[in-house]
Amino acid sequence: MKKKTFVLVIIALVTVSFSSVAQRVDRTNFKAGIHAGVPFGDISDFSNFEIGLDLGYHWGVSELIDAGISTGFMNAFINNDTVDLGPVEVEGDFPNIQYIPVAGAFRIYPTYDFKLGADVGYAVGVNEGNTGGLYIRPMVGVNISSNTELNISYVKISDDYDFSMVALGILFLF
Repeated sequence: MKKKTFVLVIIALVTVSFSSVAQRVDRTNFKAGIHAGVPFGDISDFSNFEIGLDLGYHWGVSELIDAGISTGFMNAFINNDTVDLGPVEVEGDFPNIQYIPVAGAFRIYPTYDFKLGADVGYAVGVNEGNTGGLYIRPMVGVNISSNTELNISYVKISDDYDFSMVALGILFLF
């Protein structure tokens, strides 16, 4: 009986000492920023530049993982009023291609300053004739200061056409 009690006391002391030494990094924060992208795939026939706004809120699930929500606004600028569709050339006043993504966000932090993650959800089409589609945005980010993040991402929206792009963004953490 004394041996069991002694072992339980030792386990309790070790547990308390580890928990008091462990430092929890709370990365719960609001994020806001901008990004610029270069479209490719089907959309590159119509646009060669995209700019957008990123908004999100992340909760620190553990020391290495964040989960949250993200949204924003993306606008792909149309090159010109003439689109070449194979043997047919169409002229007209085409609107910019615009989306509002609504997604869940997930980040893994191998180190405090480096992160890997993805946003997955639905991109709501804003302009006329734009139906929206599945939104996937894997990204890699690095903290350039305690409240500023620089990231590079790939954006894929499965719409009636292939909306894909590579984007470079900066986020400010509040």
